[in-house]
Amino acid sequence: MPTLTLQNNPLAARRPGAALAAALVALALAGCATSQPPSAGLPALTVPATWSPGHLVYAPDADPQSLARWWQGLGDAQLTGLVEQALQANPSLAATQAALRQARAQRDVTAAGLSPSLDGSGSAQRSRSGNSTGNSFSTGLDASWEIDVFGRIASGVAAGDADVRTAQATLEGARVSLAAEVALSYIELRNLQQRLAIARSNLASQQETLQITDWRMQAGLTTSLATEQARAAAAQTAAQVPALEASLAQTRHALAVLTGQNPAALDAQLAAVARVPQAPDALALQIPAETLRQRPDVIAAEARVAAALARVSQADAARYPSFRLGGSLGLRALTLGALTQGGSVASSLLGSISVPLLDGGAARAQVRVQEAGLEQSRLNYAATVLTALQEVEDALAALQGDGLRLEQLRVAAQAAANAALLAQQRYSSGLVDFQTVLETQRTQLSSQDSLASALATLTADHVRLYKALGGGWTPGDAESSAAAPATN
Repeated sequence: MPTLTLQNNPLAARRPGAALAAALVALALAGCATSQPPSAGLPALTVPATWSPGHLVYAPDADPQSLARWWQGLGDAQLTGLVEQALQANPSLAATQAALRQARAQRDVTAAGLSPSLDGSGSAQRSRSGNSTGNSFSTGLDASWEIDVFGRIASGVAAGDADVRTAQATLEGARVSLAAEVALSYIELRNLQQRLAIARSNLASQQETLQITDWRMQAGLTTSLATEQARAAAAQTAAQVPALEASLAQTRHALAVLTGQNPAALDAQLAAVARVPQAPDALALQIPAETLRQRPDVIAAEARVAAALARVSQADAARYPSFRLGGSLGLRALTLGALTQGGSVASSLLGSISVPLLDGGAARAQVRVQEAGLEQSRLNYAATVLTALQEVEDALAALQGDGLRLEQLRVAAQAAANAALLAQQRYSSGLVDFQTVLETQRTQLSSQDSLASALATLTADHVRLYKALGGGWTPGDAESSAAAPATN
C-alpha cells in the first residue's frame, strides 16, 4: 500500500512585498476578512522496496534504463521495427504532441503578463473646411505594466508550468500505451499464425483418418456411423480455418493502422509465419521496484496537484488590489517632415490601483472552487498510485500463474500427440474402435491450441508488466523535451 505524505510547497507562501502593499491599501481592505490558501502540498509516493510473488523477485537496485526500450529484449527485429515506426508515425501520438506544444504556448502567454507591454501607433488625417484644407500627422508609443505584488500572474505561470508537465507526462503515457498495444497486437498475430498452422495440420490428419474410415466401411470392417463421425470432426476443424484467417487479417490491419499506414500495408511484410517472441526471465527480474515512480500517469497526477495548488494561490491573489503603471509618448505635426524633426511632443505617466470592493462573494467563491479542485487532484493522485500498484501486482500474479500453466500444457500437448499417433496406428490395424481415434484427435487439437495460446499469453504478461511499470520512456527524455523551446 502506498503512503501519502505532505511536503511544503513555495506556492503556498506569501511573497515578501505582500505585507507592505497590504499596509498601503489598508483603508480599502478595511472590513474584509482575509483568507489564506489551504495548507496543502504534493503527495509523496512510497512504493514497496521489492515485490516477491512466488519465485519472482524485483531488485530495488536494478537499472531502470532496462525498461526504456523493453521491446528490444524480446529478440524480434520485426517487432522492434513496428514499435519504432508507430512511435514515429502514429496519428494519435502526433495529436498528443500537438497538445504539448499548445500547453507550452499557453504557459508563455501567461508568462508574458509579467513583462511590460509596448504598443506603437501612427495616424495621418486630412481635413477640409470651405476652401481650406489641412493635414495632421501623429505617432506615439504606449506602455503599460501590471506590478504583480500579490503573485496572481506568477501563480498563473506556475500553474502553466504544471500544465506543461502534465501534457508531457500524458505524451509519454501515450507512448507507453502505444508501444504495448503494438507489441500485444504483434504477439496476437504470431499466435494466430501458430494456431492456424496447428488447425491445418490437425485437419490434414483428420482427413487422412476419414479416408481410412471410408476404406474400412467399403471393406465392411466398420459402419457408416464411424465415417460420418470422421467427416463431422474434419468439417469442424476445417470451420476453424477461415475464422482464424479472418482474425489474422484483422490483426494485421490493426498493426498497420497503429504504425500510421493503410490497413493492408503490412500484408506482405507479415505474411511469413514466425514464432511468438519470448521474453527471457532474466529481463523481467532486472526491473527495479522504484521504477513505478516514473509511470507517466503518476507523474501527470502529481503535476495536476501542483497546477491546482497554483490556481488556489492565483484565485486568492485576485481578491487583493492590482497595481498598474502606464505611460505614453507622442509626436504631432502638420507635415510629415516636421514630425521627423520633433513636432509637438506629448507625454504622460499614469499609476493606477484597482481594488475589488463588492462582488457579491464571487472572489471568495472562486477560491473555494479552486480549493475543491485541489482536493480532487490530491484524491485522484492517491487513486492513481493505488491503481499503479494493483496493475503491477496483477501482472506479477499473471506471470507466475501462466508460467506454471504453461509447464502443464507442454506435458499435456506431448501426451496428446503420442496418444493420437498410437490410436491412429491401432485403428489402422483394427485394434481399437474409431471412437478412440476421434477422442484422441480432439484432445490433440485442443491441447496444441491451448499450448500455443499459453506461450503467447506469457509473453503478453511480460508486456503488461513493462507497461504497468511505466516502461517505454525515461525521465531524462521527458525533462529534455519539457525544457525545449515552445516553438519546437
